[in-house]
Amino acid sequence: MNQTRKHHIEMKKIILVAGATGNLGLRIVKALLNKDAEIRVIVRSNSDIEKIKILENLGVKIYKVSKWSLEELKTPCIDVSCVVSSLAGLREVVIDAQKILLDAAIAAGVPRFIPSDYSLDFTKFSYGENRNLDLRREFHEYLDKTSISATSIFNGAFAELLTNEMPLIFFKRKMILYWGNADYRWGFTTMDNTAEFTAKVALDSSTPRYLRIAGDLINPREVKVVVREVTGQKFRLFSPGGKRILGTIIKIARKLAPGDKELYPAWQGMQYMHNMIDERSKIAKLDNDRYPEIRWTTVKDVLSKYQHDSSY
Repeated sequence: MNQTRKHHIEMKKIILVAGATGNLGLRIVKALLNKDAEIRVIVRSNSDIEKIKILENLGVKIYKVSKWSLEELKTPCIDVSCVVSSLAGLREVVIDAQKILLDAAIAAGVPRFIPSDYSLDFTKFSYGENRNLDLRREFHEYLDKTSISATSIFNGAFAELLTNEMPLIFFKRKMILYWGNADYRWGFTTMDNTAEFTAKVALDSSTPRYLRIAGDLINPREVKVVVREVTGQKFRLFSPGGKRILGTIIKIARKLAPGDKELYPAWQGMQYMHNMIDERSKIAKLDNDRYPEIRWTTVKDVLSKYQHDSSY
């Protein structure tokens, strides 16, 4: 074998992805497939068969685990350059399962770890302000006491939420609903952009502890303009109130429908919005230009695609 080719194969980075059967995790795997890396994924033996088949068809190396124990996870971590976690859930996943994954990575000598954050920058908030962010913060307290190098990626909100789950654009009512200041910009990033950026970070051994990205920074007034450009129809702005009123509604909603075992009960979505309109969530500097080859998808791009797809 040609020595240069042999050296190239030997130096090929191995990336391990946990949570690859999830929406974002699968996108991260696909983004990594476009890079010069060997990809491994960990799945539970009782995971959805169809989702496992999708991964198998992609040609990645799959490790099925039954107990999610340190010993089971340590084997696929051997010789890995970076472990990427895209695990989604509550305490038993974000903290308990991710801790075991982290411990296995450290035991196997993995140098780098990307935790499953992909959210607002929760370092700017305190405990008790957002249940799901609190879980990530608690995991970070454990992570930061270890010797492994870690990089968290904060991407604001997923831009795809604007077309369904996030109560901001009401197409039938021709209305843009917002809370607080109509001139305050929010950060939105598509899942594909987040996945592509994560893949780049996984292969980049010089990343800092935190990286902040946004495919678009946009305020409600600008959303109104964009929606008109996309649909050709006039939309109106409507605000039920400010941050304080939204906070009161969240308390009432949580009392009436706690949803303690649900990942995204109604009040949790409102809580995320409450944090987004908080001045503390303002992004001082984005790291979008770290990888200049990434083409960032704007809110207008997302809404244009949605409008096109909805017309069929």
